[in-house]
Amino acid sequence: MTEFGVFLPIANGGWIVSTATPPLDGGWAQNRDAALLAEQEGFDFVMAMGKWRGFGGVTSHWGASLEAVTMLAGIAALTERVKVWATLHAILHNPAVAAKMIATLDHISDGRAGLNIVAGAYRGEFEQMGAWDAALSHDARYDLTEEWTKIVKRLWREPSVSFDGRHFRFRDCVSEPKPLKPPFLICAGMSARGFDFSVRECDGCFIGGATQAETRAASLRAKTLAAGMGKAIRTYCMMTVIAAPTDAQAQARAEKYRAGLDEAAVRGMLESYGLSGNAMTERSKEAFMTQAVIGSSATCAARIADFLRDCEIDGLMFIFDDYAEGLRVTGREILPSLRRALG
Repeated sequence: MTEFGVFLPIANGGWIVSTATPPLDGGWAQNRDAALLAEQEGFDFVMAMGKWRGFGGVTSHWGASLEAVTMLAGIAALTERVKVWATLHAILHNPAVAAKMIATLDHISDGRAGLNIVAGAYRGEFEQMGAWDAALSHDARYDLTEEWTKIVKRLWREPSVSFDGRHFRFRDCVSEPKPLKPPFLICAGMSARGFDFSVRECDGCFIGGATQAETRAASLRAKTLAAGMGKAIRTYCMMTVIAAPTDAQAQARAEKYRAGLDEAAVRGMLESYGLSGNAMTERSKEAFMTQAVIGSSATCAARIADFLRDCEIDGLMFIFDDYAEGLRVTGREILPSLRRALG
């Protein structure tokens, strides 16, 4: 079954880097209301990222953000059905602390918790707090994250854990209570090492591509790799939806956002990804941080259905310019059409 979720606006500015979008302050009220509306409108999950430093620019994009697990604990207590997926960074959170945090979230939510695992690729975020180890290469950070994940999973199911690894050493470590059910694990690693980790250790992986063909190739690659490991993997993609009564009105809104591009903030974001030179200059011209569908509800539904079929994706995590309006329109006019079309 295809799942539809919401990427909560946990950091100011959301996922369109522009001075012209409706205000998103990253605060509790907007996130709470978005999660409650997502549950009301039939979405399957909500997810919050972990962010520790913004990108600057005139918008100070992502300069203010809440912490994902504690925010979702509040949301879990207010909701009854929608799944709550939090984000933790393996280089920042001790695995025993992480295991306890997510087990607590699982109890608050009555078994609805999920965990998005991040290996910690953004030097500036962690260097500011003395948590960056420059001696660790990209692949070594995933080696650390794999040890971290194995420990967390064992703590969720075993009475005590002893572990002697390269990055972690545990002796008779206990963690009670256990989660009510195994939390859903997901990761967005797209490098060769990150992809292998995501498929090997997680239940789902976020994938992407500059084009629909690239996204399809990534989804099939994940499923093929998982089959070779004797398991199944669910693939998810992020998608921005700009819906309006007519295609022309939606396109006009999108153009307004593009015209308000905060180029300095985008450049700050790309620098945090390690991009520079011509690659960064070219990518800094776009305000949208993910693939986007723009148009009337009918147009958006048709394009999303085609995307899901062609790319063999198991779920979408939606992003909106205006969360209150976007959630209502998508929940009432787009999701029913998608579910009918996809069966």
